[in-house]
Amino acid sequence: MAAAVKTRSCGACSLIFLFSVFNLCQSLLSGGQTFHRKLSVELNPGSSSPPPGGDLLHVRAVGDNDTLHFLFCSQGAPTLLLVHTDTSSSAVTVNWTQFIDRSHSGGLQVEPETSILYSTALVFSRLLEYDDVNDTADPTSDLFPPYELQDFSWSGFNLSGQTALLCGSAATFANGSLCLQLSVFEVEGRGQSWPRLLHTANSSQLRVWLDGVLPRASHSRFLLELQAVGGGAYPLSKVEVHRSIDDEFTPSIFKVSRWVPSMNGSSDVPVFVQWKPVAYRRSEPALEDATPCRHSEPRPLSGEEAASVLVRAFYAEPETFGLNVSFGLAGEPFYNSTKFLSWTLLVGSGSPPVDSFSPLVLSMMAVGLGTPMILLLLGGVCVCARKRTAATATAYEPIN
Repeated sequence: MAAAVKTRSCGACSLIFLFSVFNLCQSLLSGGQTFHRKLSVELNPGSSSPPPGGDLLHVRAVGDNDTLHFLFCSQGAPTLLLVHTDTSSSAVTVNWTQFIDRSHSGGLQVEPETSILYSTALVFSRLLEYDDVNDTADPTSDLFPPYELQDFSWSGFNLSGQTALLCGSAATFANGSLCLQLSVFEVEGRGQSWPRLLHTANSSQLRVWLDGVLPRASHSRFLLELQAVGGGAYPLSKVEVHRSIDDEFTPSIFKVSRWVPSMNGSSDVPVFVQWKPVAYRRSEPALEDATPCRHSEPRPLSGEEAASVLVRAFYAEPETFGLNVSFGLAGEPFYNSTKFLSWTLLVGSGSPPVDSFSPLVLSMMAVGLGTPMILLLLGGVCVCARKRTAATATAYEPIN
């Protein structure tokens, strides 16, 4: 009788363990609840007609007790401005006369001004090209005159759901174009195309691509100059490179680059720009179309005014840091091979999203680790039961 009870007890332990592993896998696969923001999109807020010189897109992302304002502008160099406020009722106002005038700040305001926690603007200022005739991927020499993006002819915004597409060209581009696509999000998720960046409701994604542009040399490579502008608090002044053991979503890439403020040793940051150091040579890439990219160290641009109408309208005394992102390494195919190049980055509030193993991989790991333990447990149950049975059998003498 005691042996039967012991056997049932061990069997119950096995069932409990199996049930625990099943619940773990189920919870990992379900993903749980995620933070949600309510989005509203407005083109040229407060203007009854399209303003001259380009469009201004305003995306308002409202949380429980705060608001993120994403402002994307094509007047001057393309610029994305992110403003975080501590109230769900903050609003953007535009004085279009001052905004178009471009001569002083105050054309764009977020009210109430006292609700602003921080802000930053990312300016796409210049496209640079160089002749890499020796295949060294060294952009310090043989640079052609830069393409100033503030001088491009930009299209109007093409809006579709939660994305906005902006394309432009220089006079020497022929039929080619430089395009930027902004995407905003209500909840956490992941991009559908490589590099499949993880995003949250506190971030936006910008995909930049160069398509069909006539190169100025047979060994052309490109760089993109970016400027991060702030009002004196939390300037984006350093780039951190973080490594990972997982390339599940971006094959062969085990790093992520984060352009963040210097926070005196604190790991928490209020704002970030993040990217994987990879670009792609085709619009629908395969693994062989990936090409590495590198960044220069951010440097302060004191005395250099950003070529952005949005920056001039919002900031009275901006503080600016700039860096270059170069595409391709020595031995990699040149731009001429496909005449296409795309790169994707995130701009967001708070700590950057961190890649981790997917629920499927985690559940497989849980099952893989749990199966040997279950087998050992079941083996122990069998041995325990056999010994108890044998001990019970020897404890009684046969009755003649």
